[in-house]
Amino acid sequence: MSQSSNARYPAIDLLRGITVCFMIIVNTGGSGAEPYALLQHAEWHGFTPTDLVFPTFLFVVGNALAFTMPKMQDIGNSEAGLKILKRTALIFLLGYLMYWFPFVRFSETEGWSLKPIAETRILGVLQRIALCYGISAFMLRALPARTIWITGIMILLGYWAMLVWGGDYTIEGNLARQVDRLLLGDAHLYHGDNIAFDPEGLLSTLPALINVWAGYFAATHIRKHGNSYKTVADLLVAAFVMMSVAYLWDRLFPVNKKLWTSSFSLLTSGLSMAILALLIHLSEIHKYKMGAGFFGVFGRNPLFIYLLSELIAILMWAIPAGDKSVYEYVNEQVFQALMPGSNGSLLFALAVMFTCWIAGLFLDKKRIYIRV
Repeated sequence: MSQSSNARYPAIDLLRGITVCFMIIVNTGGSGAEPYALLQHAEWHGFTPTDLVFPTFLFVVGNALAFTMPKMQDIGNSEAGLKILKRTALIFLLGYLMYWFPFVRFSETEGWSLKPIAETRILGVLQRIALCYGISAFMLRALPARTIWITGIMILLGYWAMLVWGGDYTIEGNLARQVDRLLLGDAHLYHGDNIAFDPEGLLSTLPALINVWAGYFAATHIRKHGNSYKTVADLLVAAFVMMSVAYLWDRLFPVNKKLWTSSFSLLTSGLSMAILALLIHLSEIHKYKMGAGFFGVFGRNPLFIYLLSELIAILMWAIPAGDKSVYEYVNEQVFQALMPGSNGSLLFALAVMFTCWIAGLFLDKKRIYIRV
């Protein structure tokens, strides 16, 4: 924990804040009605705006690395390695504990009992962030930029080849699922699609590295050339190239978030870069500050606020209220009563988001910024 925030480029802070804000909204849609289609992930192949949220979070992890890696150049490899490993392990552990939390469960027959660790999901959102951060930090420290670029191309092509060789593009038969089942076991995987398949699995973490590296090189370019029209143009050109390749590749290797296909990685990296260019154009060149104060609260304490939102939802699902959970009861008796249908679902998500924003604002006023 620190008492002051590191100096950042405002547009990057704004992008991080917007990403965390919308991540909370899409993750806490109210029960009792179907959320709006725009706030749902693509069922399998395809793309929705919601599918951009997590890749953009990885993109801003790369942005942050562009500021932290130069600071590590003055310290030895052993010390830098320990710092990277410590941060990687801590973020991974927080994600794992979040899925195990609240460590107990309730059933009508057995009452309260300890949730068995043997059934706890191992991988997930924070775990992928941790792995992508750790791998990227080590590689960016040890390898020149040209080698990183070549490695990125090899990962994108290699992942495509592995999925073609090892299975198919279905949720049941893809190689990524086979690897996770072999190494982790079904009990430790996500079961949200009524099948043991983890959208944040081991193999699909490889193409997710590209989103981090795109964010790193984008922020490095911004640091070198400043917030100028040239910077905006360069970022937009790079974004156009990535999105064009993704569009063409989609015909052979479909855009798919749950598989994190190579085309999906390029599409989302390009979109994240284009949004960052737009924010630089608006907030830095034209000095439009609308929303900067609001989203800045999320951007200055992103990990804490994200964890808080998840813990609120987990606790509400875990605590019984009659034959339902508190999550379901509050949604159906309060938010669906106020605004039936998708509007009520969105209203609940906004309520969770504003609750987290208030907690973040309190920390911001106290100048407390929680880092790991």
